[in-house]
Amino acid sequence: MEKSIKDEIKTYYGGIAKKVSENAKASCGCKTSCCGDIAKESFLYSEDFTAGIPVEAINASLGCANPLVLANLHPGETVLDLGSGGGIDVLISSKYVGETGKVYGLDMTDEMLELANLNKKKSGAKNVEFIKGYIEDIPLQDETVDVVTSNCVINLSESKEDALGEAYRVLKKGGRLAIADIVQLKDVPDEVRQNVQMWVGCISGALTVDEYEKILKKVGFKEIEINPVNIYTKDVIKDIAVSKNLGKDYSKIDEEALDGAFAGAHVKAYK
Repeated sequence: MEKSIKDEIKTYYGGIAKKVSENAKASCGCKTSCCGDIAKESFLYSEDFTAGIPVEAINASLGCANPLVLANLHPGETVLDLGSGGGIDVLISSKYVGETGKVYGLDMTDEMLELANLNKKKSGAKNVEFIKGYIEDIPLQDETVDVVTSNCVINLSESKEDALGEAYRVLKKGGRLAIADIVQLKDVPDEVRQNVQMWVGCISGALTVDEYEKILKKVGFKEIEINPVNIYTKDVIKDIAVSKNLGKDYSKIDEEALDGAFAGAHVKAYK
């Protein structure tokens, strides 16, 4: 491959941040979600969550479900959002943890961090900090946070065990993981797994539910729950491919094999 998966992801999401900053409505190809048209007439977040959130943060939202319905955040807690993008989950979390709490947003893309900080300023949030780094090497000390959230990001990592191991490391004892991610529900063609562009589209990097659970257990998590909530049909996956100019690649794939092969899932676990 000429470019690594990480380079492709940086380029792609950096481009989205630029579009949003230029007041162009952005999505990653599937209306308001990263890997599926969850609902053509509804957003991943209800108005209860998005009230007071800058529209630029909402337009840059590239998730696959709402991880905050799992997080059950409380005043005074410290939260880390992995792959925070334009900052929507960070800014929402900041409202729940309040003035005595703290929310970190971690992202590797300069353009997204710039956009997130602009959204922070617009929102007036005082308990938020956006930091640059990789989810496989989180720049925080051990047992720093109460909750780790993430939305359609772990599946993009080439080393999910490292990413989830780092999430476990920075969590305090008794802390919780509350993320939304893509999971694979059935076998898919090898060409999908090998396609770097499909990684950027959140598809080929997805783990099966069993693989996900095994990694979570291996790095130390317990009380693990993985629940698929949004099943992706072949039409949704085709939309992803077309929107990313991957129609030529998609035409070579047995679309019936992809029908229902992936889903947005809620993943929850404890340290």
